[in-house]
Amino acid sequence: MDQPLIAGDPHAEIRAEVAKLCARFPGEYWRELDARRGYPTEFVTALTEAGYLGALIPEEFGGAGLPLSAAAAILETVHASGGNGAACHAQMYIMGTILKHGSDAQKQQYLPKIATGELRLQAFGVTEPTSGTDTTALRTTARREGDNYIVNGQKIWTSRAEHSDLMLLLARTTPRHQVAKKTEGLSTFIVDMKAALGNGLTIRPIRTMMNHNSCEVFFDNMVVPAENLVGVEGRGFRYILDGMNAERLLIASECIGDAKWFIERSVAYAKERVLFGRPIGQNQGVQFPIAKAYAQMRAAEAVVQKGIAKFEAGLPCGEEANMGKMLAADASWAAGEACVQTHGGFGFAEEYDIERKYRETRLYQVAPISTNLILSYIGEHVLGMPRSY
Repeated sequence: MDQPLIAGDPHAEIRAEVAKLCARFPGEYWRELDARRGYPTEFVTALTEAGYLGALIPEEFGGAGLPLSAAAAILETVHASGGNGAACHAQMYIMGTILKHGSDAQKQQYLPKIATGELRLQAFGVTEPTSGTDTTALRTTARREGDNYIVNGQKIWTSRAEHSDLMLLLARTTPRHQVAKKTEGLSTFIVDMKAALGNGLTIRPIRTMMNHNSCEVFFDNMVVPAENLVGVEGRGFRYILDGMNAERLLIASECIGDAKWFIERSVAYAKERVLFGRPIGQNQGVQFPIAKAYAQMRAAEAVVQKGIAKFEAGLPCGEEANMGKMLAADASWAAGEACVQTHGGFGFAEEYDIERKYRETRLYQVAPISTNLILSYIGEHVLGMPRSY
């Protein structure tokens, strides 16, 4: 089931090597972390040392200089192997903002160290308690004072904040009532979290239904050097939008990996489990949901691969990125449902890993963008209907 959609997969070797790496971190590893809400430091270190987390960093900065399709293959394989790339996937898609809009000095200062693992860029400070996905309504402010910006406000669902050295932060530098468009006046900053922690930055973990290392972060007169401003002040919203299509395509690839894991487990169990004198997979009530989930997964995979191809060609890919993420999340959830149902009571037992993966893949119906907002995007920007949000 891990075969590529199209013969001659250019990343077959990467998939094989990532699968070997993941085999060193079996279900027991992830279950133990899940039980104590731990961070997979050993797994992230292994990915970093193998060069996979620096896949999208250009070779001149010490990375592999690979295309988005390679990053998608890496993350899909992690999930298809039973792991969880959420511990480190942000580094891949946050990177685009610095690569595309960062100064030469910022690239030279940060990218080589991120490529070697000396620095981790895992935290993305955008969502707030009051604004949610209405990003332009965020309230965190950054006020210029001499050679620094003074940041005040709060972010929520800032995953991996406790385990990251750097944060990409979006804050309002011009009050909303003073700009012509609500998307203006927002700026992006690189925050040195180690220096800021205890000096205006407070991190508070949030316990959730899955081990996602999510946090609230609070800024109380936190100082950020002006040289850490990415690009031009006031254009930060556009800068983070540039990375959102990549984010959605990579997350969709993880969902496809989850779906493949669920389907593989379901098929194997349906063949070997015998009740009433026959394999349960012979029963259409068991067989058909698995087959349908497989079809959903393949359809989502086709849309995602088209989106990645357009992204790599420099073509607009918002339609495919959004639809691909939604369809892949639906496919992984359907595959998870089929897997739990196929295993019956064993599907709820920790030792089978199904309930853990089931909880993890449920997240993608909501984040990094909710299904409703994707449908709104399709309705307005693809089908030309009146704006709903």
